[in-house]
Amino acid sequence: MNKLFQIYATLFAICLCTSCIDEKSLYITPQKISYLYPYANEKSHSDAEITIELKNGHVSAQEIIENGICIPPLKYNKSMLVMLTQDDCIHTAFCRTWAVIHGKPVSDSNPFRLASAGAHQLLYDAHQLLNGDLPPNIITAQKTLGCTDGCGNETRFSFTTTIAPEEKWMNVQSKVMFSETTDYARFYNKSGLSWYDIVELLNYGTGIAFHDVKAADVNVAQNIREHFIIAQDSILKHLAGRGCKMLAEPNGNKTYLEAAQAYEPIRTLTAQTGTIRLNPFSVNGDLSKKVLHRAFYNSPAEVKNAIETQMKVPAETREAVHIGVHNTDNGWTDFLLWLNDTYGKDGEDCVWMPGQEEYYEYNYYCTHGKIGKSVDGQTLKLTVNLPSQEYFYYPSVTINLKGLKKEDIKSIESNSAVTGLSYGNYQDGVMLNIDCRRFLVEHATHFVEQYEKDKTNQSNKADALYFVNMLKESSKKAELLNRIK
Repeated sequence: MNKLFQIYATLFAICLCTSCIDEKSLYITPQKISYLYPYANEKSHSDAEITIELKNGHVSAQEIIENGICIPPLKYNKSMLVMLTQDDCIHTAFCRTWAVIHGKPVSDSNPFRLASAGAHQLLYDAHQLLNGDLPPNIITAQKTLGCTDGCGNETRFSFTTTIAPEEKWMNVQSKVMFSETTDYARFYNKSGLSWYDIVELLNYGTGIAFHDVKAADVNVAQNIREHFIIAQDSILKHLAGRGCKMLAEPNGNKTYLEAAQAYEPIRTLTAQTGTIRLNPFSVNGDLSKKVLHRAFYNSPAEVKNAIETQMKVPAETREAVHIGVHNTDNGWTDFLLWLNDTYGKDGEDCVWMPGQEEYYEYNYYCTHGKIGKSVDGQTLKLTVNLPSQEYFYYPSVTINLKGLKKEDIKSIESNSAVTGLSYGNYQDGVMLNIDCRRFLVEHATHFVEQYEKDKTNQSNKADALYFVNMLKESSKKAELLNRIK
């Protein structure tokens, strides 16, 4: 009898404990994404030195100088500029827009029917992706989307997401399940992107912009400016010293533009009216404090028409197509695939799609950068000065050397300021692509380490190769490539 009582008591205790398990114990406590490019330690100006030794019996180094050396209007000598800005710090910027570009699982915009709670769109975030906890109806990406650098290397599309630094929901951590379940509430649409999502977006080159702020009166410019300062402080603290220099006008409110003109760190702006329609091939000077035009289209089909209209006119007269969006769905992810397959790396390879911050910086380098030239026999030395403003993060340009061919080059060397370097033929000569990001090697190493954690993850392998291939030729690059193999 005592033995039977002990059995019942044990069973009762087990049941009692089981019934009292907190729901939170079913979830992994997400850890902060441990890596972010060290923006606070990035140098503000770059002085790149490139030494080109030419083969004897070919074109002379002096002749190359006389032919002309310059920075073209668009990086990689592309002939069409496309940009996309996604407003409202919206959840789908991560699991659809960013995901389809970088070959990650894409959240299907078709509602998923749940047995007990009707139909819902199911979305994931950075922590869930990191831990492999994904909705049941994801669309498997087949490839990454972008263009090439003109020298055989992939350059993925980019875009800009607005952020909401004053909103508490940006600090909310996601739930990550460690066991099978049909409870998909953790995948329901969230208030917006978290800081952890933004960190991961930034690691892949996505740009950020101010949008709405929590000013008491958004019709008073001084109130908005005060909140730009508050928001910027939050951005710097959450993003390792990475600041924001762009505004995407919210709700057509011109008071935001007025406030931005009075707030020095904001250097580039976009809006729908009262704007500059950008023709990259006829820009005169830098674009500091200029409001660039964007349009909200009724459908991706309208964007296709806008792009194809521009492609029908000569390159030197083409206007940039700048897309404004809020939520993105399957139609928008299909559009990005179309852009890749038609005018990107798997098509004509004539389009460059950076975030507006990156384009702004590139134009600034075109305007203010200086290229020093000297000749010693068949050796041509270039000294490229890339000045910057506050919160510059894309010290990368293309340099054209007219009248030269890749076959004429014996060797190319560069100083330590140059971390990424590729070169190849273009229509009129040789193009050099130089990247002066100080921590590009460390950045590539991070992605190699991510791959090494799970060598079955082909997307991580593609990322590792992508970032390592940005590096100039060196023993370190060879070592990293060997680790990926």
